[in-house]
Amino acid sequence: MKNIYFLLFLILLGCKSTISSVGEKTSKETAVESNYLVEQNEVSDFLKYLSSDELEGRETGTRGIEKAAVFLEDFFKKNNVKPYFSTYRDTLTNFKSPAYNIVGYLEGSDPELKKEFVILSAHYDHIGLLKNKQDDVINNGANDDASGVTVVAEMAKYFAKTKLNKRSILFVFFSGEEKGLLGSKSLVQKLKKKDFNLYAQLNIEMVGVPMKRDYLAYITGFDKSNMAESINQYTGKNTIGFLPKEAEYELFYRSDNYSFYEAFKKPCQSISTFDFENFEFYHHPSDEFQVMNIPHITKFIQEFLPAVTQITTTPTQEITMTK
Repeated sequence: MKNIYFLLFLILLGCKSTISSVGEKTSKETAVESNYLVEQNEVSDFLKYLSSDELEGRETGTRGIEKAAVFLEDFFKKNNVKPYFSTYRDTLTNFKSPAYNIVGYLEGSDPELKKEFVILSAHYDHIGLLKNKQDDVINNGANDDASGVTVVAEMAKYFAKTKLNKRSILFVFFSGEEKGLLGSKSLVQKLKKKDFNLYAQLNIEMVGVPMKRDYLAYITGFDKSNMAESINQYTGKNTIGFLPKEAEYELFYRSDNYSFYEAFKKPCQSISTFDFENFEFYHHPSDEFQVMNIPHITKFIQEFLPAVTQITTTPTQEITMTK
């Protein structure tokens, strides 16, 4: 009987130690996440260059987007984000001129969960130069979608520094989106051939200005998965809401998330703060850095960090399709 009591004591002691170590680890991760501060000046500098006149509107296949590609490659190198392929450049297979997605990779820290991938993405191309002569012919594309690229870049920097992701992450800057989602259509076929194990994709699209609503952003295809509900649980805020205009215009099918949803049938959705009321310069030369709300973009990134952290660390796949 004494031996049985002693054995029970050892088992309970072991359980207590396991619980403590898990709790300590969770607290440590939460502390790192909570203490991480997105620097507004870095957000500003990144977005300012990507939407500058020097890049001539970043049309796919032009010298302007080539400069943008080099800028994004250098950003990944500086922040120790590895290329997923042999280089950061993923050549489009469906565009006549040389064009590239820029793809970075951070391996997950968990032996099993790292086999699953989360994609954080945005398109870095835009529509280039106007053909008619006028004072300003450069479509700078600050909101569309240099703002989204800036968000994804800051998320890449965050994970590279904190190393909190248990799942692996692809950070993808798509080209050819404005030509008919060509970059995402090209990449998705390559990943399907590699038996790519996709969990979810968050595509960031036009987040340069805030909405006058009781939520920070909306998600396309709101009712197709429980992603909105999950993100709100992870942030503890009313971060994601439903925008009727999104459903009316079927925005779910109009950005790079759709290429991945069509191929993988997994939660692949775009997040945006462009609500058809707060920005007048869609595909217009006045879509410039000067009209971007840098404090809003910085807040957007900061508020989403707990959500993307949870998406990359939960023991099970909590985000699922509902229809």
